[in-house]
Amino acid sequence: MTASPAGQSLLSAVGGRLGIAETTVPFLVFAAVWAANDREVAPAAIVAVAVAAGFAAARIIRGATPQFALSGAFGVGIAAIVASTTGRAEDFFLPGILLNAGSGTAFLLSILIGRPLLGFVAAPMLKEEPGWHRDPAIRGLYARASWIWVAIFYFRLAVQLPLYLTGAVGPLAVARVIAGPPLFALGLWLSYLVLRSRFDRMDGPLRNTDGDG
Repeated sequence: MTASPAGQSLLSAVGGRLGIAETTVPFLVFAAVWAANDREVAPAAIVAVAVAAGFAAARIIRGATPQFALSGAFGVGIAAIVASTTGRAEDFFLPGILLNAGSGTAFLLSILIGRPLLGFVAAPMLKEEPGWHRDPAIRGLYARASWIWVAIFYFRLAVQLPLYLTGAVGPLAVARVIAGPPLFALGLWLSYLVLRSRFDRMDGPLRNTDGDG
């Protein structure tokens, strides 16, 4: 059976259930605390950072890799600083919005210059030759897969930016959840479908990763 990033593999790719919580719960908590405290930004930011730190500590205590927890806590910390500085609750979501804009643009430009970014991400894992981008067929595959991520990042931007501009804090938190891990997992799955021929050419471990855990 050919390996596929489905089921447990996709869950692991987004950091597991704890990883999903780390990237969504602090934002929901921020919106809830902000609404419950007369729209005061500082208490909401403090609680959100505390929640993110708690997730990081839980992952470290469990002996698992702290990669997702630490990156999530760092992102929440930056968001808290921005919102606390401006006093605008919607600015808690601004770093994520800017990250989506920058990521989508980076993927788009990489396609336009013939160096699709997803190729450089996946090439080491798929043991591509150093000059893979000079092969039109392989470059075309990675370009099509990169378009998926352009669409994902710009879709997030299209949903979140209008909410940000209107100061819709609650809907921003909900959008962060819906367009977060689920959409990321969908992007992984669609990328795999596009690049399946590159996975299928591999033998050994790459063809037997599904179902091992």
